Amino acid sequence: MSRPTPLRDVHESLGATLTDFAGWLMPLRYGSESAEHKAVREAAGLFDLSHMGEIFVTGPQAAEALDYALVGHLSALATGRARYTMIVDERGGVLDDLIVYRLGDEEFMVVANASNYQKVAQELQERAKAYDAAVEDRSDRYALIAVQGPRAQEILATLTDADLAGLKYYAGLPGLVDGREALIARTGYTGEDGFELFVANQDAVPLWNALTAAGEPYGLAPAGLSARDTLRLEAGMPLYGNELGAELTPFDAGLGRVVKFDKPGDFVGRAALEAVKDDQPGRRLVGLVARGRRVPRHGYPVTQDGAVVGEVTSGAPSQTLGKPIAMAYVDTGASEGLAVDIRGSQEPVDLVELPFYRRKK
Repeated sequence: MSRPTPLRDVHESLGATLTDFAGWLMPLRYGSESAEHKAVREAAGLFDLSHMGEIFVTGPQAAEALDYALVGHLSALATGRARYTMIVDERGGVLDDLIVYRLGDEEFMVVANASNYQKVAQELQERAKAYDAAVEDRSDRYALIAVQGPRAQEILATLTDADLAGLKYYAGLPGLVDGREALIARTGYTGEDGFELFVANQDAVPLWNALTAAGEPYGLAPAGLSARDTLRLEAGMPLYGNELGAELTPFDAGLGRVVKFDKPGDFVGRAALEAVKDDQPGRRLVGLVARGRRVPRHGYPVTQDGAVVGEVTSGAPSQTLGKPIAMAYVDTGASEGLAVDIRGSQEPVDLVELPFYRRKK
């Protein structure tokens, strides 16, 4: 049975189509997913992300424990800043991609994907045993609401005195939003400017309602998982289970930059990753733009002269480009004359560098 978020009643009152996602009952769309997508690109969208996991690592050696447990250099992270990183196994395979926030000298919050947060918490607990650090899964205590889009700052500024203008990308600060305590983070998964608000479960509904009212004059619209997926696809952002997985290393995904070999001490997966860091992967992650109107979908073969040279990992119609787009792993040497096999029909595509969309600064 799917688990509801604290905002379930709100979603139902808005007529959302609800679906199971990683064991959670989540809004897929409220009406038109293309309208929701457009609202985020042009004004702002309001997302329920309460399915994400929040795992706290605290104690005198919390930073050292995370340096060992993850591929990033978290002890170098300044208080108030956040970093995108990954947790890998001994073979270098990606177990999840994460955002880590440093909340204090001895306090970090690790945000994990909904499908993986329990596994991540268990791995962190095991890997921290040799350190003076405690690992606690506090996911049940938090709701997460995101405001994403070019007008997100204007909307949120009507509800908080926090210094939003001074808050850098991948940074967070505690503050009151509509009188409720929140961690205000300038992060997101849409390719737009925006904020993610970590709040207590009981504050989720009143905060959602306050944001809805504040955002109405600016064109704010509730947005579901479908719009979130097409937005992140346009922005070239990976999804665990599609572009990332235990069979892939960060280097396979073109994300080797997150692996920090120059940090002090050992870390899980280091030897395996050092062995492949200078190798050219057999396949690389690329963008594909369809020449026709048929949409490449997850799992469809990518072909060249009739031979399979790759596989689509994510695909959807792009509202911004007006064409179907996809991310795919293709053989490193393949670039010209590509097609996607869509139910036996070879549909021509053009290979492009990611991302498909970059917001105007």
